[in-house]
Amino acid sequence: MKKEYSVIPESMRNMEAYGFSWMDFVTAIPSPLFVVTSYKSNGKPNACLQSWACFNGSPRGFYAILSSVNKSGHMYQTIKEKGEVVLNFPSADIYEKCTATIANNGFDNDEITLSGLTAEQASSVNAPRIKECFLNLECRYLWEREIKDGDTHVLICLEVVNVCADEVHLDENVQGRYGEKGYLYNVHYPINPENFEGKSHDWIATLKKLKDMGEY
Repeated sequence: MKKEYSVIPESMRNMEAYGFSWMDFVTAIPSPLFVVTSYKSNGKPNACLQSWACFNGSPRGFYAILSSVNKSGHMYQTIKEKGEVVLNFPSADIYEKCTATIANNGFDNDEITLSGLTAEQASSVNAPRIKECFLNLECRYLWEREIKDGDTHVLICLEVVNVCADEVHLDENVQGRYGEKGYLYNVHYPINPENFEGKSHDWIATLKKLKDMGEY
């Protein structure tokens, strides 16, 4: 039997939502994890672990849509100042180092190096990329907008101008982009709204290919 929710369930009324909608936690739709890197105004690398994004393209280009960027954070500030960033996709073996960027976020910090990772200059944009990440998308800022007027977060569109990827991850017969060594996903607070007791947390997940849909 399906349940329907158009207003916040009673069990969730006092939960800490950290700025998210209660529907985030009821749906718990996974989103890819990546680290956004750029240069701060003082030249130090900025790194921000990010999720809540989608990626799509057309014959005119390939784009990253970051759907929840805090206007008061370093990431938003550097994107607006520099207009160029790199999206770095880690595998599980370096996830803890990527989360360390959350703590090493001082304005005068090299947030990549302090977290035990290696910064290298991107090829096509003026931004650092993380050497240990198996995929790096070099991007330029296109536009932003508030989903609703007065929001503290904005939606930002980036155009991907260069793709840098490890060979072993490109070859599905060697390692590929999926499974335990591939893309990581943020599973955001999956809770049961019928009996939520105030105890929940995020999960990290990987993606397993299920069925070959055949050739185009």
